[in-house]
Amino acid sequence: MKNNVLKAWCAEFAGTFWLTLGGCGSAVLAAGFPHLGIGFLGVAVAFGLTVLTGAYAFGPISGGHFNPAVSLGMVIAGRMRPGHLPGYVFFQLAGACAAAAVLYTIASGKPGADLGGFAANGFGAHSPGQYGMAAALVCEVVMTAVFLLVILGATAPGATKGLAGVAIGLCLTLIHLISIPVTNTSVNPARSTGPAFFAPEWAMDQLWLFWAAPLLGAVLGALIHRTLLAEDDVWLSSSPDF
Repeated sequence: MKNNVLKAWCAEFAGTFWLTLGGCGSAVLAAGFPHLGIGFLGVAVAFGLTVLTGAYAFGPISGGHFNPAVSLGMVIAGRMRPGHLPGYVFFQLAGACAAAAVLYTIASGKPGADLGGFAANGFGAHSPGQYGMAAALVCEVVMTAVFLLVILGATAPGATKGLAGVAIGLCLTLIHLISIPVTNTSVNPARSTGPAFFAPEWAMDQLWLFWAAPLLGAVLGALIHRTLLAEDDVWLSSSPDF
C-alpha cells in the first residue's frame, strides 16, 4: 500500500512537472519567437498535448490529475478518497514549482533575456486582453467546471475506453483558445503557482484568484456531474488502488 501511494505521488509530480514545463515553456520560449512564434494557438495546443501525453504516461498510476482543482473535483464526485487529497496537492505543487525553476533556468540563459510575465496568470492590467477581475473570475470558474465535466464524463465506467486522454487534452486546448486572452488561462492552481514564484511581484499578488476560481469551478462541475449526469453513483470507481 505504501509503495502504491508513493508511486501515485511521483506520478502526480511528474505529470504536473510536464504540464507546467510543456505548456508554460511553449508560452515563454516559443509563443513570440521572432518570425517563428507559435502564438496563442500554439500555446493552447501545447497545453492540450501535455495533458494528453501525461494522461497515458502517468494516468494508470495516479489517475492523471496534475491539478489540485481536478483532484478536489474527484473527491466531490466520489472518485477519490478525501484522505488522498493533501498528498496529491502537495506533489502537484512540487512538480509545478520544479518545472518553473527549470524553465526559468533555461529562459534566463541568454544575454538580455526578457522573461516578461513568465507565463503567469493575471487580470486587469496583467490580463493579455486587459479583462477585469470579475471577467477573470467568471471565466476561470466556468472553464474549470466544464473541464471537470469532460474529465468525469470521459472517465466514467460507460465511456469509450482508451480515448479519455484525447477528449481531456482537446478540452484543455479549447479552454486555452477561449481564455488565454482573458487570464492567460489557469484552470489549475498548481500551474499558476509555479510560474508566480519567478514572475514579477504582481503575479503573486493576484494568485489568490487562480486558486479560488478553479477550486470553485471544480466543485460546481463535480456536483453537476454527480447530481445530473452520472448514470450510476459509483463511489471510488476510478480511485487508484491504495
